[in-house]
Amino acid sequence: MRYISHLDLIRLFMRALRRAGIPLYFTKGFSPHPRLIIKRALKVGAESENEEAEIILAHRLSARVFKDRLNRQLPQGIRITEAGIL
Repeated sequence: MRYISHLDLIRLFMRALRRAGIPLYFTKGFSPHPRLIIKRALKVGAESENEEAEIILAHRLSARVFKDRLNRQLPQGIRITEAGIL
């Protein structure tokens, strides 16, 4: 997963979230899209052990259920280690 770009990583997460059945919040307006924010954009070729993302859901889901569902849909090399509710 070292050579995946930031935009490809966002697409990867969007597909995994959809397959996992996570209730995503969509923006209002002409072109609605889910709210997914990855805090830092890594350079292609850089590795990281601890990245943060913010995903806004349509309704409350426990952190454990969210993490378990999403991890089942993510490819080898990408894992959710912690999830919390803000």
